[in-house]
Parts: sequence; C-alpha cells; structure tokens
Amino acid sequence: MTSVIGTTGQQGAAAAEAGAAAYPNPGLVTGDIGVHDPTFVKRPDGSYLVAHTGDNIALKTSADRTAFRNAGSAFPGGASWTTAYTGGSRNLWAPDLSYHNGRYYMYYSASTFGSNRSAIFLATSTTGASGSWTNHGLVIESRQSDDFNAIDPNLVVDDQGRWWLAFGSFWSGIKMIRLDPSTGKRTGSTMYSLAGRGGGAIEAPTIVKRGSYYYLYVSFDLCCRGASSTYRVMVGRSTSVTGPYHDRNGVPMTSGGGTEVLAGHGSVHGPGHQDVFTDTDSDILAYHYYADDGTALLGINWLAYDSAGWPYVH
Repeated sequence: MTSVIGTTGQQGAAAAEAGAAAYPNPGLVTGDIGVHDPTFVKRPDGSYLVAHTGDNIALKTSADRTAFRNAGSAFPGGASWTTAYTGGSRNLWAPDLSYHNGRYYMYYSASTFGSNRSAIFLATSTTGASGSWTNHGLVIESRQSDDFNAIDPNLVVDDQGRWWLAFGSFWSGIKMIRLDPSTGKRTGSTMYSLAGRGGGAIEAPTIVKRGSYYYLYVSFDLCCRGASSTYRVMVGRSTSVTGPYHDRNGVPMTSGGGTEVLAGHGSVHGPGHQDVFTDTDSDILAYHYYADDGTALLGINWLAYDSAGWPYVH
C-alpha cells in the first residue's frame, strides 16, 4: 500500500480508546475494488489473492496490495452442493483464505439472508485460480433449531499447530470448533463460545496471534444497508485460542464486550467484515465499507499496537 492518510500512532491509540470518530481513511487502492467480505492470502511469489462474497465466490489478485484486478470466480461451473442452503442462489458468502503445505484452503458460507439454515464448506487449490478449486464438502451446518449460525468462517492455527475454525453470526454469537489438519474437517464434538451480544448483531470473526495474545476481531451492528450500514470493527484478546476473550476494559466478549478499532467516519460507512493478516511492512486490516452512494468498496489500513498491546488503525 503506497499511501495511508491518518493520524500518528499516539493519536490513533487515543482515538481508539475514546471511541472517537477520528479514524484514518482507507489507504489508496485502485482497479477492481468492489468487494464484500474480503479475505486475503499472500502467495509464495509475494502477490495477493483475494476472495469475497459473490456468485460462486469472487476472486481478485494484486501484485502490490494497491492495484487489484478481477480474477473470475472460484467455481465458474457453479456450486450445486450449496443449493440446499442458498435457495438456488449462486451467491456464496464470506470466504476465508489461507495457504498451508503448498495448498490454498478456502472455507466459505452458504445461506440466505436472515436465516440460520446455513453451512460452511471447504475447497482447496494448488494455484488459487478460477476453476482450480476442489470441493471437499461440508464442514459444519446449522439448522433453524440451533442457537448458532454456521457462516463467516475463519481458520486459525495455534502455537501448537492445532487447527480451529471460528464462525458465527447473530443468534448466540461466535463459536469455535476443532479441525483435523490432515482433512481440514471437523474433529471432536466440542463447540466453544467465544463472543456474543445476547442475540444481537455480532459476526465475522477473525483471530490472529501477536505476541502472547490471540486477538479476536468481530463486526458489531448492521451490514448490508449501503450508506446506512452501522457495521464497526471490534476486538478482544485472550492467551488461549479458545478464550475467554476480554476487551480493553476487562469485559468478557461472551457478555457483549469489545473494544472499537474502526467505525464509520466521513464518507466511510459501515466498515467491517474484516480480515487481519501480517505482511512484510505491517499488520494489515482489510475490510469492506460503503461509499456515500452505497457501493461496497475495499478498505485497507495498517494496524499498530499501543503500549498495552491493543491494536489501532493508522
């Protein structure tokens, strides 16, 4: 990213602490930047692969994290295995990309708006290119009788090399299950609760390890309403990947806790469904936001950490 408009680190930390609206604007991005629910992975050659919500999962590529171009869809022939959850729609949601052992892993969601009849699937590819993805089937599903919603997956590998999948939207909040690294599928029956707002608006978990903490980023409030969206990025942290996670004030995230990292400001409306990853220059916060005309666009900012280890954008 070649340009970031923003405050200094000290001002950014103060703004985050105060919950003030003095957030930096997104850094400069160009080209095909219409996205919703973006996820990034850095490729072995140093370029970037991006996946986001769209028909059959939309893909983009970038050589420099500034200029982006359309790279087709993951499943150009369709994803018939998802139709029981999508009502026949080709629109698949909120993918999560990562790269392990020479393969790209993509967890992604199939659902309809407002329903928890939902599912998370896994696909892999050796190149990440459109049409190269192999479907590995269902990872977890939720039914209307369940108190959780199986969308918005995020894979995290802990310090012991164990694989975990965080996910969730509304209902009882953010959940986590254990995965088998050899298959990428669920192992065991335990489901952990990481965060919740008593049935209120929380979704889109992203977990990253930095220092001695696992940081759980989530989106609070409402997406998908154009410039009226109230999405905002929140964070808590834990020394254990399975929690408990607390915010800066010590409030458990399972009791509605969360420290604000980024919220709407100026012509940036409803920033959220974040992805956080470590790059060579900085930790990066990627997200979508809505312009004044309601268009969903890619936002990218650097993340830094204050003296107490809490992240802020700059």
